[in-house]
Amino acid sequence: METHLTTLEPEQKKANTESFTINGTDYIEFYVGNAKQAAHFYKTAFGFQSLAYAGLETGLKDRTSYVLRQGKITLVLTTPLTPDSEIAEHIKKHGDGVKVIAFWVEDAQKSYDDTIQRGAKSYLQPTSETDAKGSVKLSGIYTYGETVHVFVERKNYDGVFLPGYIKWESSYNPTPTGLEYVDHCVGNVNVGEMNKYAKFYEEVLGFKNLITFDDKDISTEYTALMSKVMANGNGRIKFPINEPAKGKKKSQIEEYLDFYQGPGCQHIAVATDDIVFTVSELQKRGVEFLHVPGTYYDTVPQRVGKIKEDLNVLKGLGIMVDKDEEGYLLQIFTKPVEDRPTLFFEIIQRVGAKSFGKGNFQALFESIEAEQAKRGTL
Repeated sequence: METHLTTLEPEQKKANTESFTINGTDYIEFYVGNAKQAAHFYKTAFGFQSLAYAGLETGLKDRTSYVLRQGKITLVLTTPLTPDSEIAEHIKKHGDGVKVIAFWVEDAQKSYDDTIQRGAKSYLQPTSETDAKGSVKLSGIYTYGETVHVFVERKNYDGVFLPGYIKWESSYNPTPTGLEYVDHCVGNVNVGEMNKYAKFYEEVLGFKNLITFDDKDISTEYTALMSKVMANGNGRIKFPINEPAKGKKKSQIEEYLDFYQGPGCQHIAVATDDIVFTVSELQKRGVEFLHVPGTYYDTVPQRVGKIKEDLNVLKGLGIMVDKDEEGYLLQIFTKPVEDRPTLFFEIIQRVGAKSFGKGNFQALFESIEAEQAKRGTL
């Protein structure tokens, strides 16, 4: 894997620095057709826990939101209550999908002012929301497609989630599956737009280009893609940006863009400290994963070297292994969690490694292409 560490000329350095602090991912909000049922799915299948609720009972007339949490991962599932709302239009066009990737920041006003000054398009002007537990400041900007980043300043708030939400009490509480935090979120963009959005993250948000993959790195006989991984200063936020590359057949990125009707969040990688336990639990609960050819594991000992995990167990679960100079990683990908072949999840465990599994790309692509062939979209 070729790793490009950004080197800047002196006059460029100021433009490519964070002028505000991003502490981490605050929450990820999905717009879905039925939030009550989606919440049940994420609790049952993935082990998320009930956290907060907002809807008719809290005074909302246009939408309902269920908030779930596991480890440091917070999901918000929002559904419209009227057919003519922006949320309903989003679902009609894209299907269920990610609308908001929110950042936990120290200063939502400064985050907004600085990004707008650097060329971002406004989504939400700075606003304060208050209840008996304190106040939260929110602001937001657009990124690729209709996806947005919301800046959340919550240092003056100790409520359950945000003002307007109440604690969600539930008698149905499946146990967690060991998911700890969001490792990265991947965006799919149109042909020729990868560099545009990499530049957006660099110039507007002060991110750096951590790794670049071209169509020689990520390709099979039939399909290919290119990707740039953008990361913020503390490395807690990582956004690979994918675009299709020319191939004999339709790539997974093109399939996504067709069914999502434009750019959007392709997958969310969630980290665990024990991937064998996590994947075993997820499989028991009905989560479907991509099938990795058994021959893939024949070369793992030579390619990766010594690992703590039992390779036969990993093979039985379909967990892939790769390494870099810092260590190794284990990863597996779910099939799409929607009827449209769009959003899916990656489960990842890092044992020192900071890379993204380049050694697994070939097997992963072949698995995805096999699924595309079944769908008639390859």
